[in-house]
Amino acid sequence: MTQTSENVTWLTQEAYNKLKDELEYLTGPARTEIAAKIAAAREEGDLRENGGYHAAKEEQGKQELRVRQLTQLLENAKVGEALASADGAVAPGMVVTIAFDGDEDDTLTFLLASREYASGDIETYSPQSPLGAGVIGHKVGEDAEYELPNGKKASVTILKAEPHSG
Repeated sequence: MTQTSENVTWLTQEAYNKLKDELEYLTGPARTEIAAKIAAAREEGDLRENGGYHAAKEEQGKQELRVRQLTQLLENAKVGEALASADGAVAPGMVVTIAFDGDEDDTLTFLLASREYASGDIETYSPQSPLGAGVIGHKVGEDAEYELPNGKKASVTILKAEPHSG
């Protein structure tokens, strides 16, 4: 099965291992711990007015949501370096430099990747974010538009796009 670059999440080996360890913990020891909390709270009596029970059930729901997120993320993950797109267009896994409204004094350089791929070295924007989605597919020198939170459109010029080196 081939995947489009939009479905793929590029992860370093370190990030992949960290997420896999988190998933193993959440589906093993953490499930056992939350089940014990729920059982203990259930023994306290009336569940309608049992704050500990409701808190434990809410925690369980959040935990299971994270398990689903991690499972999906790891299923679509590619470990290693994202390859530059063959046509030179902006794609996930690239470091992109843009100029706002064509003003080369007002620039932003960021990694276009999921937050799991983020490092402290460079700001990271998700490919699903308004800015990320707006620049994907555009080449250096082209203008791209994206929608601001207030509904207005903003214009940026792609100054540079190169594969992230890790």
